[in-house]
Amino acid sequence: QVQLSESGGGLVQAGGSLRLSCVASGRPLTDHAMGWFRQAPGKEREFIAVIRYSGAGTHYADSVAGRFTISRDRAKNSVYLQMDSLKPEDTATYYCAAQRFWESAWPPVNYDFWGQGTQVTVSS
Repeated sequence: QVQLSESGGGLVQAGGSLRLSCVASGRPLTDHAMGWFRQAPGKEREFIAVIRYSGAGTHYADSVAGRFTISRDRAKNSVYLQMDSLKPEDTATYYCAAQRFWESAWPPVNYDFWGQGTQVTVSS
C-alpha cells in the first residue's frame, strides 16, 4: 500500500508562487507515473500535470502550461508542483496521485493512490 501526503498549500496573492510537495510512503514510486489534480468547490476534479516514471515525460493542462512545473525526486520518493504566476482561478484543493501501470493522464480512475489534498487560495 502507498500513502501520499501533500504539503505546501496556502494563501498567496495573484501573481505569486507556491511549491507543492507530495511525499510517498509504503513503497518506492520509481515505477509509477505521478500526477497532480485540483478540485474547486462545486466543480469536477481537474487534471493539472503528470510526470512519467522515467521523469522525462511530462504533460500539462492548457490552463497551467507555462506557469506550472512538475518534477520528481526518486531519492526522496517525492513529486513537486512549482506554481508561478498564480491566478484567482487556480484556487482549489490540490491532490497528488500515483499511477502504477501507465494508461493515460486522464481520467482520475487510472490512478491507484491519492493524497488527502492541500488547499491553495489565490487572492485578487
